[in-house]
Amino acid sequence: MIAHLELGDTAFKRSRKLKGLIDCGQVQLAGNKKLKIYGTLKCSSGKRMKTENRIFFESAREAANRGYRPCGHCMRGQYLLWRQLRIQ
Repeated sequence: MIAHLELGDTAFKRSRKLKGLIDCGQVQLAGNKKLKIYGTLKCSSGKRMKTENRIFFESAREAANRGYRPCGHCMRGQYLLWRQLRIQ
């Protein structure tokens, strides 16, 4: 798990570092640390969150192991499965 603000002290440095991590496969998903939700990097809901709440994961397994749930917008199938398993 990587916090967005830990990637650099300016927005430009953070964006360059993040691009490098995405390109080499170390970042594949993003999440909201306050809401404990993770989703794809292209999710419109995720793009609206505050930078201080944004974190990044290498895999869905890593996010789930840390107690995060899938996004109901960009990961609808995984979210419905998570919800179903939680209800039972």
